[in-house]
Amino acid sequence: MARRLPPLNALRAYEAAARHLSLSKAAEELSVTPAAISHQIRTLEDHLGVSLFRRDGRSLLLTDAGQACLPGIRDGFDRLAEAIDAIDSLGMAGVLTVSVAPSFAAKWLVPRLDRFQEKHPEIDVRVSASMQVTDFSRDDVDLAIRYGAGRYPDLVVEKLLTESVFPVCSPSLLKDKAPLDNPQDLKGLILLHDDSPDNDESCPTWEMWLKAAGVSGMDASRGPRFNQSSLVIEAALLGKGVALAKATLAATDLAEGRLVKPFQVNAPVEFAYYVVCPKAKLNLPKVAVFRDWLRAAAAEG
Repeated sequence: MARRLPPLNALRAYEAAARHLSLSKAAEELSVTPAAISHQIRTLEDHLGVSLFRRDGRSLLLTDAGQACLPGIRDGFDRLAEAIDAIDSLGMAGVLTVSVAPSFAAKWLVPRLDRFQEKHPEIDVRVSASMQVTDFSRDDVDLAIRYGAGRYPDLVVEKLLTESVFPVCSPSLLKDKAPLDNPQDLKGLILLHDDSPDNDESCPTWEMWLKAAGVSGMDASRGPRFNQSSLVIEAALLGKGVALAKATLAATDLAEGRLVKPFQVNAPVEFAYYVVCPKAKLNLPKVAVFRDWLRAAAAEG
């Protein structure tokens, strides 16, 4: 038959009072009043049917029964603490699986990932690059980074980065061709098209961007087309033409001089990058530290 154990709060009060031989010190440790400690001890004594403490003047002493059960209860709390530590260490180490869109993985996450690994070598990050929406109930994924409108029902959602679009090209293209002083100078150059399936109507195509820039008499439908934003940027890096690139994905190449931004005009878009995870994963230490790092990396640019 299952044993009816005493209330945990009563056991904690007894163990603290027995260790300190003081109700006031036990109360201070457990952030309660001495009266609450006294009440919990009486509850435990009623449950056991024995007295655990006695008074000798102003001193608090253990009875024989109180002395007899102390080692076992103290050992029980030690084992409980070890079990919780084991759970915590499991959550702070091992594999962290991140589902992320392929272009964001290649152009933003992976170039920065070594900074996280330096700070947390105990966590092995596994990047699962996919355009599919993660099913956390089925997939072995801890959190995801998604590009979209931010509507992900039943998940914890946090905006990580906003996005905008502008033309970029390789510095070598400017050396080989005439300088791009204004958008009209795009005439005669190859335009690289991003056909990634984002379904963001606010994201301009080359036709839309050139019209907004006042450029006419140019067939903006011509040029190579790619179904991944990262491939558009790679083509620009190779000097194959001018890409209409997402700012977040081009940021590293711009900062390191592999790409240049010929026009200081940004077209903001409605979609953004979001960190999403189920509530059950939210308090895992390895998930918490990775989310903190993502915030810091996004703030640094």
